[in-house]
Amino acid sequence: MDLQTLAAHLGLDLAAVALLTFAVFYPRHRRRELVPAYLALNVALFSVVAALSEAKGGGLALGFGLFGVLSIVRLRSDAVRHQEVAYYFTTLVLGLLCGLPGLSLPMAAGLAAVLLLVMYVADHPRLYAHDRRAVVTLDAVYREEDALRAELRHRLGEPLGWTVHEVDYVRDLMVLEVRFRQPEPARPSRSFVRKTSRPAPRLSKELA
Repeated sequence: MDLQTLAAHLGLDLAAVALLTFAVFYPRHRRRELVPAYLALNVALFSVVAALSEAKGGGLALGFGLFGVLSIVRLRSDAVRHQEVAYYFTTLVLGLLCGLPGLSLPMAAGLAAVLLLVMYVADHPRLYAHDRRAVVTLDAVYREEDALRAELRHRLGEPLGWTVHEVDYVRDLMVLEVRFRQPEPARPSRSFVRKTSRPAPRLSKELA
């Protein structure tokens, strides 16, 4: 890969990851600490792919190098949510696509555009806008599913499903992870007030 082609692929990669990070991810999630992680991961993978493509061995060195790089990327599920994991993998794939030497620039640009479009639509705020997830601690142990569903509906909204994490018969409590649909806010009722069209009478004083 000559210097001009490398610069074009790098510009495409930077433009794609900037759109993903600053135009899609940050306005929706507001996780500032993840922005440099996404950018650094993307550019680092692009650099590794571009460097390994020039090494002796070609595809063999590229394959083993990518296996080594991706094997050290560990994501903690308790610290990173599933949406953020999806952005992690998208930044990885963008760096890989744009850094591959055998992939033409139009093909890389088209695949990057598909990735950006999928992430924009799949993580849109209006898609499943009322679906929520919460960890709930109940001060009772419910043995019947109907009673538990009624309690969750009363507290949260319509339950879509739940996972029981803990049942404590000594303290008489349950800890659940609940997926529910948040009810729409009730519209305030309009109060009709009668308005008189006649102006209020004015008091005038006559001077003798």
